[in-house]
Amino acid sequence: MRVLIVLACALACSACMQEAVRFHAGPGQQAIMRDGRPALISQKTSSLVMIRPALRQFPSGARPVFVVGIRNLTGAPLDFLLRNVAVTQTAGTAAVPMKVFSYEDLVAEERTRQVVAALLVGAAAGANTALASQAGYRRTTTTVHAPTGSYSYQTATYSPSAAVAGQRRALRQNARVLNAAIKDGHASLATLEREVIKDNTLMPGEWYGGTLHVQSPAHAEGATAPKRYSIAMMVGSERHDIDVLQDDVR
Repeated sequence: MRVLIVLACALACSACMQEAVRFHAGPGQQAIMRDGRPALISQKTSSLVMIRPALRQFPSGARPVFVVGIRNLTGAPLDFLLRNVAVTQTAGTAAVPMKVFSYEDLVAEERTRQVVAALLVGAAAGANTALASQAGYRRTTTTVHAPTGSYSYQTATYSPSAAVAGQRRALRQNARVLNAAIKDGHASLATLEREVIKDNTLMPGEWYGGTLHVQSPAHAEGATAPKRYSIAMMVGSERHDIDVLQDDVR
């Protein structure tokens, strides 16, 4: 039992551990703070990139999400293509690629989540309806005391009006839960459409940006050093290399 308690505490602590990111500025870059969060400005001849984490802290093992802003400094259009963004984790002498999640990837994940949620809602609705079908039954236990002892027996009655009321109540509850699930799904898809960065042609002087979702970096067992990875981002023909350090919040 003591071992189980210790294990449960360890799992709870790991679940509540938080991580944060910071940036290492290279040539032509400047590390700054934006609204209390670390940020980085990377400026080249034709383009400028500003990046910061979407959250000050996030759960350990969660995907890092960055808010990226890009500006075209030229007098001609520049293309930003998500396929030209590469993230690589450095672990010793090894370089491990990390997946960059496109808008289409995130929408597919959200639709899968919605299908699973719909199945769970359907199962819950079925259980609620089955329970409501018993609403018309009433069971009463009666105890009779006699000289020879006490005896208990049960009687069952059925009320059609109570059954109908219970089923109607279950239908209303099921409809509310289903509508809430549909509304939540629509809101999640709208958020992805509005916020996630996508392929875009920047016109002269234009700013463009959105959220960049990347795979969670691997953490070597027993390692205490921050996880280090780099984000290589092409804007037109220029490459911006952004060094990221991700560490536990202590």
